[in-house]
Amino acid sequence: MIDAEGYRANVGIILINKRGKVFWGKRIRQRSWQFPQGGINEGETALAAMYRELYEEVGLQPLDVEVIAATRSWLKYRLPAHMVRKAEVTCIGQKQKWFLLRLISDDDAVCLDCSDDPEFDHWRWVDFWYPLSQVIAFKRHVYRRALETFFPIVKSLSAKIS
Repeated sequence: MIDAEGYRANVGIILINKRGKVFWGKRIRQRSWQFPQGGINEGETALAAMYRELYEEVGLQPLDVEVIAATRSWLKYRLPAHMVRKAEVTCIGQKQKWFLLRLISDDDAVCLDCSDDPEFDHWRWVDFWYPLSQVIAFKRHVYRRALETFFPIVKSLSAKIS
């Protein structure tokens, strides 16, 4: 779904474990790492898209996670000119609803090859702010906004665990 401004509707997922570390996935056959994310299909809600993408990219089912929070507004980024998709409807970037999830299941529930078209070939838990220094530059401001939005919640959850 591409809107009138040329932004593709998308969801982003920040998955935390019980220690407040975040899931960080390496894109298959690439050197880049990112959070799970993916497009929202026509007629699909952002929540439904999040669960679909969570399964397709990470192999997790709704029972494996707890939805903690979601961004209220869309967070947008523009693609670099060489990545703009020229078609009947041009896509200039993504607008994303971000979700904060907590893994309830054990780590072995993660399955990167559960779908026919895997997104990641490796993953690890990293410190909460680590992705900001590692994600591709054109996504960095959206990652910052999502992490800043969810940080007070994660901090509060971590304090309850300690």
